[in-house]
Amino acid sequence: MSNKNTQKDPFVRIVRRSSMPIPLAWTIRGISMLLALLLSALLIYTITKLDPIEVYKSMFNGVFGNKMRSWNTFKDVAFLLCISVGLAPAFKMRFWNIGAEGQVLMGGIATAACMLYLAALPTPLLFLCMIASSLLAGALWALIPAAFKANFGTNETLFTLMMNYVAIQITSFLVSKWENPFGSNTVGIINSLTRAGWFPSVGGQKYGLNVIIVLVLTVFMFIYLKYTKQGYEIAVVGESVNTARYAGINVKKTMIRTMLISGAVCGLAGFVAVSGASHTISVDTAGGRGFTAIIVAWLSKFNTPMMILVSLLIVFLENGADRIATDFGLNEHASEIISAIILFFVLGSEFFINYKLVFRSKREEVTE
Repeated sequence: MSNKNTQKDPFVRIVRRSSMPIPLAWTIRGISMLLALLLSALLIYTITKLDPIEVYKSMFNGVFGNKMRSWNTFKDVAFLLCISVGLAPAFKMRFWNIGAEGQVLMGGIATAACMLYLAALPTPLLFLCMIASSLLAGALWALIPAAFKANFGTNETLFTLMMNYVAIQITSFLVSKWENPFGSNTVGIINSLTRAGWFPSVGGQKYGLNVIIVLVLTVFMFIYLKYTKQGYEIAVVGESVNTARYAGINVKKTMIRTMLISGAVCGLAGFVAVSGASHTISVDTAGGRGFTAIIVAWLSKFNTPMMILVSLLIVFLENGADRIATDFGLNEHASEIISAIILFFVLGSEFFINYKLVFRSKREEVTE
């Protein structure tokens, strides 16, 4: 006796696109941004009865309203971009380095230690020590989960995430050791009188060197990932570990080397933050940027020049939201909702660029 089962195709299926023309992709991004602005405008008017155009003007003014605000924005973009560039090689290899926050803190600790204990050194030698120590500290902090992953197959996501909390505790301990004045639980501005270890101004801009360093690093990482043998090995390991082994690539060596580079760049971001911006160290030095950089890396598809635009967008939303909260008396949650709406639509546009929805056209019966 035969049984007939009627099976239906799903009403809608998600299918990955093989490719999409670049003009169409940017059209989708533009439409998504327009929809985000319209929805945000509707929300603004519904809740506050404010003119949305004035709110958007305030947002832009808070980010680029004058020279000082513009350079503060560029400083924030450079910091976020530096961490994102550091994540790019690891993520392209499909090694989920969620530990950038801790690697930045370790690089910042190394920089602060040099500024505190080696301030008497000549400026060039002091900067050389700061750069080398921040690179080494970040690299070693990334080496630990990489070595365990390569040799024992541990879960790198959980391992690198837990390393963040260890780094936070180490930072807290050293802050209490270095606190100034005693009992204040803060290091304060390091070398505020001599400014030993502070970035010099470039072109009259105190954050000019921050931007230059990160832009050079961005170009270098783009060349490294796209045009070098090691960049090719990273891409192959990311696509398929078995294929990489078949091609004669030493997967363990590639994994460890790539994470050393990733951690070193994140450690360098700590150097930029401490020496080039805050001139102090605390548990908030990374400021959550290690997690925000994950969004930047994914949206950019690990393309470092594209990370410049994505970093600028995210910083614009965050700083602009703070401004409208101040100008219009909105609480921080209202301004963050606007940022979240825009970011949600941006993320959604990437979904439709990479995938398409296939709807069921008719019912099919399958006889078993």
